[in-house]
Amino acid sequence: MELATRITSNPAQCGGRPCVRGMRVRVSDVLELFGAGLTATEILEELPYLEYADLEACMAYAAREIDHPVLVSA
Repeated sequence: MELATRITSNPAQCGGRPCVRGMRVRVSDVLELFGAGLTATEILEELPYLEYADLEACMAYAAREIDHPVLVSA
């Protein structure tokens, strides 16, 4: 999946936070809905302008962002 087509960042929108396809739906919004226990079907019912592939992209983006090396100074 090409994340760049699903997850976008624009400094003039949502404070530059990553959003879904240029909409004002942040990746963090989608992750919070999953964290609150909603299923993908329920999220798509609440946000009908999203697509299942958008939800997958949010999860893939989050996984990629947390899996990076952290430099610790001694």
